[in-house]
Amino acid sequence: MTTPDDGDPSSPTSPAEARRHSQLNAKRAEIEERVRSTRADLEGRVTEARAQFDQANERVEARVGRNLVMAIGIGVGLGAVLLLSLFVFKGLFAVFGAAVVVFTTLELATALRHSDRRADRWPAAGAGLVIVAAAYFTDGPTRWAVMIAAITFVVVWRLIAQMAAGDGRAPLEVVLDLAAVVFVQAYVAGLGSFAVILVARDGGELWVFAFICLVVVVDVGAYASGLTFGRHPMAPRVSPNKTWEGFAGALILSQVAGVLIAVFLLGQPWWVGMIFGAVIILSATIGDLSESMIKRDIGVKDMSSWLPGHGGFLDRLDSILPSAPIAYLLFVIFS
Repeated sequence: MTTPDDGDPSSPTSPAEARRHSQLNAKRAEIEERVRSTRADLEGRVTEARAQFDQANERVEARVGRNLVMAIGIGVGLGAVLLLSLFVFKGLFAVFGAAVVVFTTLELATALRHSDRRADRWPAAGAGLVIVAAAYFTDGPTRWAVMIAAITFVVVWRLIAQMAAGDGRAPLEVVLDLAAVVFVQAYVAGLGSFAVILVARDGGELWVFAFICLVVVVDVGAYASGLTFGRHPMAPRVSPNKTWEGFAGALILSQVAGVLIAVFLLGQPWWVGMIFGAVIILSATIGDLSESMIKRDIGVKDMSSWLPGHGGFLDRLDSILPSAPIAYLLFVIFS
């Protein structure tokens, strides 16, 4: 008669079974140790790569003053909304444009307070909304009449508000305030409404998409070329980061992109694309420098912080706004 300890191989407590358990435990421990070592190595590499990425991002941010990752994310999101509004339902573009005009108007009117200019925010935003609606739903003469009426409305509102304040503001300051409220309407709603007018025309959405693509190409080309080769500032007192090397890179890319867009998107001759690219790089550059002058005069770095990585709405629209009427003019001439 045997017991479980007599060396029976089938016994769970036999020496053979004990050795197998011991070997399995040793292998399991070895595997677990390798897993822990591999995981620690991967975590170390991820941490190192993230640190290197953060350092590179910090160097770029120090060079251009922007969080590049955040800026790209916001830009992709806005681009998706733009495409949806242009090619799915054009009426949505009018809504999108109206929202952008309202936010940008509020932003600019608020920023002007830094220079002691009094621009009434909500009346200006309401007038801008009316201008955009008229741009989409009415014809030429009515559209201009609405714009004049909207500008008259904000001017009268400012005069009444000044009289109600009764703070003895100097006449010259009042005149400058009136000039400021007119400027806000003309700059934001006036220029921006041309994009809405263009979308309302048959085939106009393609031209809107084309000129915005060209503006993006100009901005990216100027940014990449300036960051890589920039040595000679274009206007150091206005925008120290804008260089002639960046402008040259943007010019080359705008010509290439203009030709491709004209031929394959707009169905126009290649030389129309060269004209398109040339005028857009001029309007985009002038718009960029003009907004930089406004910010320097006001005394702010960004118009607002509403768009992380970009600053404010006007910081993103500075090149688009003056390019919109140029695109509309080219559409009228060539389409």
